[in-house]
Amino acid sequence: MDYKNYNPRAAALAQARTLLTDAVKAAVADGTLPEAALPDFIVEIPADVKNGDIASNVAMAGARAFHKAPRQIAEAITAKLQLDGSLFDRFEVAGPGFINLFLGQDWFTSVVRAAVANPEYGRTDAGAGKKYNVEFVSANPTGPMHMGNARGGALGDCLAAVLDWSGYDVTREFYINDAGNQIQKFGKSLAVRYLQQFCGEEAYPLPKECYQGGDIKVLAGEFAQLNGDKYVAACKGMDEEALFESEAFAALKDALVAYALPKNIAALKRDLGKYRIDYDVWFHESTLHESGAVLAVVDKLLELGACYKAEDGAIMYRSAQYAAKYGTVNKKKTEDGTEEEAKDEVLVRANGIPTYFAADIAYHYNKFAERGFHRVINIWGADHHGHVARLKGAMDAVGLDGNKLDIVLMQLVRLMKDGQPYRMSKRSGRAVTLTDLLDDVPIDAARFFFNMREPNATFDFDLDLAVQQSSENPVYYVQYAHARICSVLKLVMAEGLTEEGIKNADLGLLVTPEERELCRRLGQLPDEIVAAAKYYDPARMTRYAMEVAALYHKFYQNCRVKCEDSAVCAARAALCRATATVLENTLGMLKITAPEVM
Repeated sequence: MDYKNYNPRAAALAQARTLLTDAVKAAVADGTLPEAALPDFIVEIPADVKNGDIASNVAMAGARAFHKAPRQIAEAITAKLQLDGSLFDRFEVAGPGFINLFLGQDWFTSVVRAAVANPEYGRTDAGAGKKYNVEFVSANPTGPMHMGNARGGALGDCLAAVLDWSGYDVTREFYINDAGNQIQKFGKSLAVRYLQQFCGEEAYPLPKECYQGGDIKVLAGEFAQLNGDKYVAACKGMDEEALFESEAFAALKDALVAYALPKNIAALKRDLGKYRIDYDVWFHESTLHESGAVLAVVDKLLELGACYKAEDGAIMYRSAQYAAKYGTVNKKKTEDGTEEEAKDEVLVRANGIPTYFAADIAYHYNKFAERGFHRVINIWGADHHGHVARLKGAMDAVGLDGNKLDIVLMQLVRLMKDGQPYRMSKRSGRAVTLTDLLDDVPIDAARFFFNMREPNATFDFDLDLAVQQSSENPVYYVQYAHARICSVLKLVMAEGLTEEGIKNADLGLLVTPEERELCRRLGQLPDEIVAAAKYYDPARMTRYAMEVAALYHKFYQNCRVKCEDSAVCAARAALCRATATVLENTLGMLKITAPEVM
């Protein structure tokens, strides 16, 4: 059998539907049930499988068509059920007429066979190759990445992985904000810090609106060492207002941005690479402006009536009108402190300079209309919730479908150490950066911990637990299960068991509750991946990994793999190999190592 894209639970559901449909036809053919078209019916896996692995309401669904009580219909159907050679070994009729099917040994065997035979067990074609874009982190290149970026990186990368394993064509993307106000602010901050190198902070105080971080001082100092005071003379003798409007200061800003921005972007790539994130696309905002794409999309919005020209020449977007169906639009504070919905927004200022929002619309137009993504997913911090409706509305306004733009809002992370909030950064004395974190916490732990909660849940990151080497540390617990499996397999193979012996083991011998329970959970991997992709919830993978590890430890304690019965030993070794594959693939999606020795 070819186990590529094999999904044990989906196979059971499909076969159950076929068996029940055939049984209904057989009951109609012999007159037990009257001639009638069978309505749609449900075949599902119940939350509690104690009363059956597959449940169906086919008897209730057919009550009106067959003019009989559901219980009578159920008995007529089950009398014709042919389970021989199927994945099921028995059935029950429950309550008013539910039909419950119980999985047989062949199903449990198929799970182990699939995971042993297919190194990529868990991968399916559920996504049918649809093009998905996942944009995450996209930190401004004006400073170091913070804890929100650390969480967004782990979430976005794992979300992209589960989408890929679910059969989607996924592009991981980083949007580099290398244009607009933040770059002007970056240049101004650097320029002031540069002048301070030669004239002191009293002569050139740093304005409050500038970036205050120590990294700005470092970059300005490096630039000063390379260029000396060649830019200072042209800036002297002016008051603050004149200085900031002067051509000399503009030239200094441009020179500093040209020096510092590539260094910061390179640092972003370096640090994210260390974090095991590899992007397919690094998209520069500046290319949208240089190509004319921003003004082109504004012209398109004007043609469609979504924008208009104000009296001062600015181009205004009808924000509330086009964001209404997606909920609350951006809000603003009134003078009395209350909130009201922001109305029309500026897309192009009176001086002809586009706003960030205009560039954002052009960027997403590029994704949908020019690159042809079926769905676009952005990982944003929860503080950006006010922008969701307006951007989705803008997609409708420009002739696209805002429903195909999904925004995953991510809550804040609180670092904890010794039971107390931990805020101090070794580098800046302020917020903890990604590089600070990775200096103190193993990358495996960081990526696992950040995927332990749903994106919309706040999260306490326990720095003490993350470095602990004990079963209390969840990532250590999972990795230890994998290492234990490798140790067991090494032991039994040293005793003479071969790969061929594992491949051809009699898996019908796996009948203990611990073996069945572990097999059942291994069989859920494809569905867990698909659900994580469907609900944009990669935390399902960490929970699943911990559950598999717990069931393996339970199996290990109760079922000796190295035993006198060589056939049982081979079967249990196959179950070990299947479990190792599942853990490797689950951890692999999280970009976490699966050690063979610990």
